[in-house]
Amino acid sequence: MFNLSNKVAIVTGARQGMGKAHAFTLAEAGAKVVISDLSLADCQKVAEEIEKKYSVKTLAIKCDVSQKEEVENLVKETINQFKKIDILVNNAGICQNKPFLELTEEDWEKTININLKGEFLMAQEVAKEMIKQKSGSIINIASIAMGQEGIGFLNLVHYCASKGGVVGMTEAMALELAPYNIRVNAVAPGIIETPMINFLKTDSQSLENSLDRIPLRRLGKPEEVSNLVLFLASDESSYITGSTLVIDGGYLAG
Repeated sequence: MFNLSNKVAIVTGARQGMGKAHAFTLAEAGAKVVISDLSLADCQKVAEEIEKKYSVKTLAIKCDVSQKEEVENLVKETINQFKKIDILVNNAGICQNKPFLELTEEDWEKTININLKGEFLMAQEVAKEMIKQKSGSIINIASIAMGQEGIGFLNLVHYCASKGGVVGMTEAMALELAPYNIRVNAVAPGIIETPMINFLKTDSQSLENSLDRIPLRRLGKPEEVSNLVLFLASDESSYITGSTLVIDGGYLAG
């Protein structure tokens, strides 16, 4: 089960945190992994670690997912190296903690451009290649901070808007790509121990309040989210598309 041998995966935002964990997990399952992020040096370091540990081929490429030209280059270089793309993990994202009334237009645009537009650009460009082979799995990283069936968070209006958009986009993309045997799903993590939540960990009261909302009484680990990503990337999830899978320690149930 969960064998990704001969599969090629792109992971964006893969130099640290959940993205790095996703890349390691997919490589452990046998996939060739493309490591992408803003820092080429950091990507190369992760790629070297993966090759040394799992003896699979990797590729490190710098990419700002909000820039169409860089996205096109990322996909082009992946095809040049590996000839195909089987899996996309749309992980790149930012989270700025700032009150609604203090948000600037620049704050809003930066978050939307990376978290939502970036996932759109990546998925669209990768889907063009997946259509040629009539197969593929696109995994968009959302969040429980997505509104509606999820939840809103204080000081994260722009972030919640972007992640809610990811969920809606995922469902619509799944409908259009299903005829090509391309599955599109979203993963909605709760509060995971990554650099993105450093602002929360420095505020003991806020951290305690968050833990009070989580039935399992702890933060999630990146590797726990990666296990779900692996499932969606594999043939074991072959009948799942257009879904948003929550992994939050029970936060939304609490």
